[in-house]
Amino acid sequence: MDDAGREAGGPRPDGGEAPEGGRPPGALPYEGVWRFTAPAVDASVPQARRAVRDLLARQRVPAAEDVVDGLLLIVSELATNAVRHAAVLSPMLAVEVAVGADWVRVSVEDEHPYRPTALETDHGRTGGRGLLLVREIAREAGGMCDMAHTASGGKVIWATLPLRPLP
Repeated sequence: MDDAGREAGGPRPDGGEAPEGGRPPGALPYEGVWRFTAPAVDASVPQARRAVRDLLARQRVPAAEDVVDGLLLIVSELATNAVRHAAVLSPMLAVEVAVGADWVRVSVEDEHPYRPTALETDHGRTGGRGLLLVREIAREAGGMCDMAHTASGGKVIWATLPLRPLP
């Protein structure tokens, strides 16, 4: 993945602004915003997952193991969706990780304008439930998931989880 480990300033998926260097003044040592880019190909999915896992470890983000596992599954699902469904119009995808004092957000951005919807459970289908899975992981952890159009006409899908799961 390009830019791995580089902190990024600029807009965040929630519309807020991250200062240059990725860390606000007075922030905890693990707080910040990091952005990775990769080609929209199958090999980028495990690379994105590894990059996020390594970032969380390197920054010593105090996330519960269940939260990290859920977050990595979310990264896999969102990156897979971008590769499978957006690569025709979006040869690159971007993964952004934002960490606050008690939350972590991951987003995947592509340039395809189509906004997917979460399919309901259909036991006859072997696929197509990735976004539903992402929403359920976020909900069960006490977080949230949403998507928005980007200024360039693409989309960003994000999920925010608390660093500690709900009791």
